[in-house]
Amino acid sequence: MSDLIAIIYPSEAKAEEVRQRLFKLQKEYLITISDAVIAVKTETGPVKLNQFVNTTAVGAVSGSFWGLLIGVLFLNPILGVILGAASGALGGALSDYGIDDAFMKDLSTSLQPGNAALFVLVKNMTADKVLREIQDAGGTVLKTSLDDSKEQKLREALARASAEQPPQTDAA
Repeated sequence: MSDLIAIIYPSEAKAEEVRQRLFKLQKEYLITISDAVIAVKTETGPVKLNQFVNTTAVGAVSGSFWGLLIGVLFLNPILGVILGAASGALGGALSDYGIDDAFMKDLSTSLQPGNAALFVLVKNMTADKVLREIQDAGGTVLKTSLDDSKEQKLREALARASAEQPPQTDAA
C-alpha cells in the first residue's frame, strides 16, 4: 500500500530541492517513490503541475517505435512513425499516472500565490532516515495518508525546522 504526503513550501525552488533530495534517497534504497509532483499556484491564480513523468513524451516515443515497426511491415515506415507518434502522444496526454491531477489541483487552490506543494506517493520508506534528510527544509504538512503517529512525527520535525529558520526578507 502506498502513502500520500503533501507538504507546502514557500517557493517552487524549495519544493524542487526537496524532491531532488528524495530522488537521491531513492537511489540509496531508503524510499520508493511512485510519483512526485510539484503544484504551484501562479500569481494569476491557476495551479500549475510539474509532473515527475511526462506521459505525453513517453507515449510519443513508444508510439513512434510501434508505428515504425508497423510501417516497416506495410512498406511505409515514415508514415508509420508519424501516425504512431501522434497516437502515442494523444494516448499519453489522456492517461494519468500516479496521483490524480484533479485531486492535486483541488487541494492546491488553498495555496498562497507563489507557494508550492510537493505531493509524493510513497510505496515504502525508512521513515526516520528520510525524515532526517528532509526536515531542515521546513515546510508545512498539507495532507497525508500516514497513520497518526507517523504524521505527528513528520509535522513536528518540519515545524521544528521552520521555527529555527529566520524569516526571509526581500532585498530592495
